[in-house]
Amino acid sequence: MRSSLAVLTAALILGVTAGSVPAGVSDAAPRTCHRDLLFCEDFERLPPGGPGTLKWGVDTRHGTLTVERAGHGNQVLHVRTVDNGRAFLRVDDFAAPGNRFYGRMRLRVDAFPTAPDWAHFTLVEATGSGSSEVVRPIGGQYAPTVPGTFWGVGADGGPTGDWTNWRESAPVVEDTWQCFEWKLDPTDNRVAVWIDGVANPELTASTTDHGGNDVPFVLPAVDTVKIGWQLYQGGTTPGEFNLWIDDIALSTKRLGC
Repeated sequence: MRSSLAVLTAALILGVTAGSVPAGVSDAAPRTCHRDLLFCEDFERLPPGGPGTLKWGVDTRHGTLTVERAGHGNQVLHVRTVDNGRAFLRVDDFAAPGNRFYGRMRLRVDAFPTAPDWAHFTLVEATGSGSSEVVRPIGGQYAPTVPGTFWGVGADGGPTGDWTNWRESAPVVEDTWQCFEWKLDPTDNRVAVWIDGVANPELTASTTDHGGNDVPFVLPAVDTVKIGWQLYQGGTTPGEFNLWIDDIALSTKRLGC
């Protein structure tokens, strides 16, 4: 009996430690891509290894994207960057009716930056015509004054300048699967964010309420959405960043977690 238990225990340990993808993806997580979605990728039909699809492009510098098998058997996207590198899945030729859309992804980050001071990073970026704002609904920043690393809506490249409106009410969580949702709405140029299905009223931006220069914040007519990781300052701690992403969807309605 003891021998059988030892064999079973060893098998379970091997099952947990095999592979580089962290376990913990919920078995209840939706992994079906419906036709009515504007974009969807659950990585289940892709071969393991480097991206092999015409559905989306790749934007990398000192970074890689790799499709890997997770602990529960499903496939996920492993994003790895070195120092202030970037690695994005890129959705081109995107068009949402009325320029209003929701996004969702499941995410696990191994470690967030603790140096240099004010290191800030982006995980979702939206760009397009009609406005030079580079909109970053999912991003964050290390704040040495607290200290801590926090999520925050941000932007760059437009009249409002380069800003990340991080909030202490949204601390990052390392090495844990979470579900992130966001909305971009041209009505009042609003950005909103949900984490694990819960809205954070502070993670928002609008025409007159944002973290940049005292000028109107105007959303572009979005035609490109990038999802992955970029950090903008060099000399980082840690020296590389690893995250895993699954169940990406862009839709005309909120999908939930």
